[in-house]
Amino acid sequence: MERLNVLLIGAGGREHAIAWKLAQSNLLDTLYIAPGNPGTGKLGINVNIKPTDFESIKSTCINNNIRLVVVGPEEPLVKGIHDFFLSDKQLSSIPVIGPTKDGAMLEGSKDFAKGFMSSHNIPTAKYQTFTPKTVSEAKNFLKTLNPPYVLKADGLAAGKGVVIVDSYEEACKNLDEFFDGKFGDAGSKVVIEEFLKGIELSVFVLTDGNSFVLLPEAKDYKRVGEGDTGLNTGGMGAVSPVPFANAPFLKKVKERIVIPTINGLNADGIKYVGFIFIGLMNVNGDPYVIEYNVRMGDPETEVVMPRIESDLLELLWHCANGKLSETGIIVSQLSASTVIAVSGGYPGSYKKGLEISGTEKINDAIIFHSGTSTSNGKLVTSGGRVLACTGTGKSLSEALKVSYAAAAAINFEGKYYRKDIGKDVLDLNQ
Repeated sequence: MERLNVLLIGAGGREHAIAWKLAQSNLLDTLYIAPGNPGTGKLGINVNIKPTDFESIKSTCINNNIRLVVVGPEEPLVKGIHDFFLSDKQLSSIPVIGPTKDGAMLEGSKDFAKGFMSSHNIPTAKYQTFTPKTVSEAKNFLKTLNPPYVLKADGLAAGKGVVIVDSYEEACKNLDEFFDGKFGDAGSKVVIEEFLKGIELSVFVLTDGNSFVLLPEAKDYKRVGEGDTGLNTGGMGAVSPVPFANAPFLKKVKERIVIPTINGLNADGIKYVGFIFIGLMNVNGDPYVIEYNVRMGDPETEVVMPRIESDLLELLWHCANGKLSETGIIVSQLSASTVIAVSGGYPGSYKKGLEISGTEKINDAIIFHSGTSTSNGKLVTSGGRVLACTGTGKSLSEALKVSYAAAAAINFEGKYYRKDIGKDVLDLNQ
C-alpha cells in the first residue's frame, strides 16, 4: 500500500496526541495539521487554518494530495465538514474520519441524544427538555426529582454547559441564567435529568458504520479543585485503564450501549464513520449513558493513544473504507496517566503569553501541547489548559509518578495542577 498524506484538523492536546500516534505509522508520508500547535509542528506541517474554514481546508487537501482527513474537534463536525467533502466533486473521494452533520447531532444537541437513547432503549437517566416558554414547567419538573439536580445546555458549550447543584433554589437560579444567555444559543434549550449516583468513565468506539473496535477506556477529572470540587473545566487529568471496567462490565457496555447505538444510527438512516465517545456512569455495576461525543475526548486521548499498540493510521484507513471488520486493535497492558498544567485563574479569566520553561528537561513523560504558541522564538501560554503531562508505567502509581514529576518540572507564571488525579482509582485498587 502506498504511503498517505493525512490532514488532521484541530489545535489542542487531543490533536497533538493523535498526531503523535499517527507519526509512528509506516503508512504515513506527510502529516498536515490545521492549525496545530507548537507540539504538532514537530511531528508534521502546521497549516494556519481555522477548523471551520472549509474552503481553505479544501485548498490544502487539493494542493497537498491529501488522502485522509481526521477531524479532531466537534465544531467542524457539527457544522458539516464531512457533508462539505461529500458534496464537492474535488473532495468527495477523500475519506473523512468523523460523522456527517446528522450523526454529529449526538453531540450537537443533548435533546437529540436523549431522544435517540430513548427510542433505541439505551440506558440513560430520565429527563425532560425545556425552553424559555416552558420555564414554569421546568421548575415543576425539578420538584419531582431528588437532589442533586442536573441541568445541561442543549448545544455545544465547550464542555462547560453542565451544572450540578444541590438545592432546588440553586437549580432554578441556574435555569434562569441558562435562559438569560449564559451559554448563548447553546442554552436556548435546557435538558434537566435525574442525577445518577456512581463512578464515571469514558468508553471510546471507532466505527465504520457497521463494525467497530473498542479503544482503551479512560476516566477524566473535570472539576478544577482537588476532591472534585470547584468549577467544571475541559478536564484536569485522566487515567487508563479503569479498574472497575473489567470484562463483565465492558460486555454490558458492548451489548446494552455500543451495539444498540450503532444499530440505532443505521435504523435512523445515519451513516456514521468515526469516533464515538460514550460518557458512562457505572451505577452498581450497570452502565448508563451520560452523554455522547462525536470525537475523542480531551484529556482522555492523551492516555488512550499511548495504550494503543496497533498502527492508528492503518485502523483509520480500514475504518474510512468500511473494512474495520478486517482488522483488530492491540491494547498495551501498561497504565497511562495525564496531569494538566493550567493557567492560574482557569476556568475563569487568566493571563496569556506567559513564557514556559522546563519542558526540554523532561525525558520520561510525553508532553502534549494544549494551550501553547510561540512568540519571538519562545514557547508561551495561549490557553487555560496549557500542557498535558502523560506518563506510562506497569502500574497506575508508576505512571502517575512520571506525570507528576513532569508537571513539577514545567514552569510558567501561575501554573496550577491537581495533585489528586487517579487517587480515587488507586483507592479502589487497595
